[in-house]
This record gives sequence, structure tokens and C-alpha cells, in this order.
Amino acid sequence: MNRFPPLHRRTWLATALAAATLPGLAQAQSPAYPAKPVTFVVPFAAGSATDQLARALGQSFTEQTGQSVVVDNRAGASGMIAAQYVAKAPADGYMVLITTNTTHAANEHLYRKLPYDPVKDFAPVTGLGKGGQVLVVNASAPYKNVAELLAAAKKNPGKMSFGSGSSSSRVAGEMLKQMAHVDILHVPYKSNPLAITDLLGGQIDMMITDTSTGVPQIKAGKLRALAYSTQKRSTQLPDVPTLDEAGVKGYDMGYWFAAYAPAGTPAPVVAKLNDVLGKATKSAAAKGFFDGSGSEAWTTTPEELARFQSGETRKWGQVIKAAGIEAE
Repeated sequence: MNRFPPLHRRTWLATALAAATLPGLAQAQSPAYPAKPVTFVVPFAAGSATDQLARALGQSFTEQTGQSVVVDNRAGASGMIAAQYVAKAPADGYMVLITTNTTHAANEHLYRKLPYDPVKDFAPVTGLGKGGQVLVVNASAPYKNVAELLAAAKKNPGKMSFGSGSSSSRVAGEMLKQMAHVDILHVPYKSNPLAITDLLGGQIDMMITDTSTGVPQIKAGKLRALAYSTQKRSTQLPDVPTLDEAGVKGYDMGYWFAAYAPAGTPAPVVAKLNDVLGKATKSAAAKGFFDGSGSEAWTTTPEELARFQSGETRKWGQVIKAAGIEAE
């Protein structure tokens, strides 16, 4: 005997089928990502290299998707403030961390406790770019080359100082101290532009900074470039020797930019971000940044970025340990 009369059974079946398809129907009707403005969180101050790149990428992101991009600078604590903020954000793709090796390779070796996990709290999106740093002094300083700077440091142990506003900058300076066997006081800043301000004002003696921050001051005649940090010369400063060429044999320290979303961000959203940001690195605005900073575009799949980050974390750990830097 049928449980339902024929008409009622047909109605029940139709209702059941409709209920079964509701999730798929809702998914199909949900707006495609991105359906609203996206925020790029930058761990460093406005004017820093990472900030400049984020704004260039944001311009292309808007052109590609029609959605505006808000750049949110959350400087301080070597990028930890921004990284923690994004780690706790909703995993929906509307909060993206545009960052560097500072937050995702170096910090875990520089600090005993991090307010975020560089691996577990994030979904890798793509690499964005790579570059080197430049050793600079005030244009009025008496040092014309690396040899003169190091000779002065050896004559005045502990009296000269170097500033840094990122882990890349700090480790580069500490690495120079160790490899050149000099004692130079480290002075921390929230960002490299702030350290540059004090270098221009004579409060510190030197720093190793990203080229996008340093080159404009060098070209303006306010800073003097003594050496480049990687073993390949900068295209922006072709006449400036590398530190290796300048006598600190084996010195090689660069930096990289990458994009991360909060862990748990849906794979299709990560894929969309990867595609849009990858194309953005080839935009005119991004090319202007890379050409102007002496860095270069570098893109990856999310999986490639995860593997690269793992290798970089090991490398930075080895450099920091060899440099004798104690975790704070």
C-alpha cells in the first residue's frame, strides 16, 4: 500500500528534489569572487618597497576585476602586527597579506614567540618579486667605499651604528658585522623609510636598505651607495660593487615579496587571486616598480610558494644562527 496518495507523493518527491538541489543552487547563485573591495594588508609603512608594490598590484587588480583595492599599512613589530591581523581575518579572500621574507621566513628565528604561525595560519597565493639591498651612508660621511667604512668601525668598536626597519635589513647588517668582524650597534625602526630619515639626519651611521627606499635618496645626492647585497650588481646601480666584490667575500643576501591569504581560504578563491596577482606583476605599474627598485617580478603556484618558503625559512635560520642573533 502506498504511504502517500499519488498527488501527495508527487508533491513530496518534488519538494525532496528541490531541497536536494538547494545547496548547489545557492552556490551557483552566489556572486563570483571578488564581489566587493579587497584589502591588501602591508606590514610596513607607506613609502616602503612592499607598500609601493602593493599599490602597483592593487591598480592592476582593480583594472582586471572592477573591484577597488584598499591598502592597509599596519607597520610595526617586524611585520608581526599585520601578519597576526590577516591570520585572524575571515578566510574569504577579501583580506590579503602582501609581505616579505621578514614575516614568513625570518621572524620565527628572531623572536621566541610569534603571535601567528607562518605556515599553519596562511594559504600561500603566489610569489611576487625578488630583489637586493644596498649599503648606504650619509652623503656627507667620510667613507667613500666599504673598506674605509669597515676600517672606521674596527677603530671604534661599538661606537658606530646601523639602522634597520625590517628583518631583511637587520639580518643583512648583522651578517656584515659577522663576516667583516666588526662591532656596530644595531638601532631598530618600524620601517626602512624611518631609518633613512635618521640616517639623513646623522643619528645613525649606515644601513643596508631595499633599493626602492634607498635609490631615490642616492640619486638625489643625499645618500652614498657603497655596495650591493647580492652577488649580482643592481641594474639601478651598475657602478656600485657588490659586497663580495668590495672585499666581504661570500656575502649574499636578498629579499622577496609574496602574497598570502588566511588559512582555509577556498581553493577557487586562492586560484583566482593567484591568476589576478600573477597578471598584475606584469602590469605597467608593477613594471615601473620593479624597474625603479632594481628588483624583478617572480610568480609561483601556491604549492611552489609553500616549498620555497620552507627552504627560505631553513636558510634564514642558518644565517641568523651564524650571525649570532639571539631571539628576542
